[in-house]
Amino acid sequence: MYTNVDDDLTLLTDLYQLTMGCGYWRAGIAERRACFHLFFRQAPFDGAYAVTAGLADALDYVEGIAFDAGAREYLGSLRGPDGVALFPPEFLRYLGDLRCTLDVDAMPEGTVAFAHEPLLRIEGPLLQVQLVETALLNMINFQTLIATKAARVCREARGPNGPEPVLEFGLRRAQGVDGAISASRAAFVGGCSATSNVLAGRRFGIPVQGTHAHSWVMAFDTEPEAFARYADSFPGASVFLVDTYDTLEGVRHAIEAGRALRERGHEMVGVRLDSGDLAELSIAARRMLDEAGFPDAAVVASNDLDEHRIAELKKRGARIGVWGVGTRLTTAYDQPALGGVYKLASIQDEKGIWQPRIKLSENPIKRSIPGRLQVRRFEEDGEMRLDAMYDVDAGLCADALVDPEDASVTFTHSRDGRDLLEPVLRGGARTRPDPSLATSRERALAQVAMLPERVARRTDPARYPVGLDAEVAKTRARLSAEARSRVVDRNEGSTP
Repeated sequence: MYTNVDDDLTLLTDLYQLTMGCGYWRAGIAERRACFHLFFRQAPFDGAYAVTAGLADALDYVEGIAFDAGAREYLGSLRGPDGVALFPPEFLRYLGDLRCTLDVDAMPEGTVAFAHEPLLRIEGPLLQVQLVETALLNMINFQTLIATKAARVCREARGPNGPEPVLEFGLRRAQGVDGAISASRAAFVGGCSATSNVLAGRRFGIPVQGTHAHSWVMAFDTEPEAFARYADSFPGASVFLVDTYDTLEGVRHAIEAGRALRERGHEMVGVRLDSGDLAELSIAARRMLDEAGFPDAAVVASNDLDEHRIAELKKRGARIGVWGVGTRLTTAYDQPALGGVYKLASIQDEKGIWQPRIKLSENPIKRSIPGRLQVRRFEEDGEMRLDAMYDVDAGLCADALVDPEDASVTFTHSRDGRDLLEPVLRGGARTRPDPSLATSRERALAQVAMLPERVARRTDPARYPVGLDAEVAKTRARLSAEARSRVVDRNEGSTP
């Protein structure tokens, strides 16, 4: 992660997390154990699924929470509208002694997830669990959004002979330095083969690739000279950008440079198209390369590509073998944010007994799910079939599952499944080393391939069945009825 404040992200939070924390401390419940879930209510990009990412950064943040003297001094300087210090010295001393003791269970990076399922379950002292909300949402929301976009792009870039490489080219138009680095990381998790971002390559071990810019061609008197000089400099890595002047003439000049390379024992890697009708130009370029004896030279395309444009180009018969996707990937151009949320699901009472909690709404999709949840996935014949959410204290109680958005819809399961949330933090410390980014990428590619076609499709996808265990559904209904009853009682009591 990028920061310019000594790499300390403890204060990467909204002020109200700290004022609530102070309030919990004043009320004597700061150390009471609580459980929150981080989840999204709707999949992004009008799709039906998301690919989780950002977990490693999130755990780095949680493990590193510590209010040093500088942080406490700053917080002590804050004043409310009345001019009174927001935080008393005693609370600041409490923060100075605070060390993370949180337990976190999470879906591994690269897991395919669906609406309402907890991507993370976070438990620990109420103040601590509250404090991490903002940063966790920031890190998980953004990287999950970009990983999902990458997965959608890579899925459309499949060819008759298998996946076609997608290169992430979005650094120059990403939202700031950290946005660019995080986007490169998440795009690789989602399935991209490489990035143009050299810092991300160094930091995360992502392969880096690139060609040259139009300025290279323009710096020389002629295009053939520019290509020849580039081939001299990079004989084993020559991809020629051919649209500076006339695209097909540029392909001819690239072929000339390729022949000269071959005479010296090297092969041209390919040509790149960055403007014009990419479908027609790629068909023509492919024909010219093949006729000239360069069947292995790739046709690389860029220029505001995304999954929709790639699908359109393929429908038109484009002969593109490598896709350079930039702005529309790293900025999540058509949906700039994932609506992930973080809700209290259970809290211990003064006797240490867990008490489920629910957040109500007039909109059914916004009702939270109470309890300490786990997600179990059922698969058959290499395909995802059904997910079930259940309370870890009760286990998966019944075959009957209830749709979290419509209680009249039910599902059944009959086979053993596997639980998705795994322990990643206990007492504030990692339970095991992080998997490699390549492992997360392999997981994402494998899981997207396991989606039913009707769920994975780019447009108008079917909803994947996710159900609540019957006991969780009963608890939810009971808490909803009790909360509404209290509202009715208060309203009746205030009637003149």
